[in-house]
Amino acid sequence: MESRAIVRISLLAAMIAVLGLLPTFHLPVAGGVPITAQTLGVMLAGIVLGARQGALAVLLLIFVVALGVPLLAGGRGGLGVFFGPSVGFLLGWVPGAFVTGFLMRRLAQWPVFPSALIAATFGGILVVYACGILGLMVMARMSVLQAIMATAVFLPGDMLKAFAAAFLAKAADSAYPAALERRA
Repeated sequence: MESRAIVRISLLAAMIAVLGLLPTFHLPVAGGVPITAQTLGVMLAGIVLGARQGALAVLLLIFVVALGVPLLAGGRGGLGVFFGPSVGFLLGWVPGAFVTGFLMRRLAQWPVFPSALIAATFGGILVVYACGILGLMVMARMSVLQAIMATAVFLPGDMLKAFAAAFLAKAADSAYPAALERRA
């Protein structure tokens, strides 16, 4: 891997970590899973870096969190985060970033905004939610329906994040077209 790719991966991992500094919101119906801005960073990792490198950026962040660095929203870090109700969402960030990047590349012939919106919605929301629902079922001992209902409260905010990711992708592409990995 060339050094430019390593720097981009590190920068996106750092951006996801910085988004964890924003205040979190806890909803009682969500099984203890906080509302955070970090999923925006996951969406952007896939959009900007592509499937493989976007997933690597998220893996780098998760590895540093596992070492105990409190980079998750609310100052969380360490191995304990992998045993809580949000573990499905956290681990779902990896395939979420991958699918987002994969779809961005598959939609390379489309304009940036709609392709980024579709990629962020499918990868950054649907894939992450599928993993999060499984995590809630296992860690919070919820039924499938309870986990789906608990996850549904995140949908409006995550759709706003998908629109923000698409808007930022369009702005980045307009300012510096090489910023996005969109080679078909």
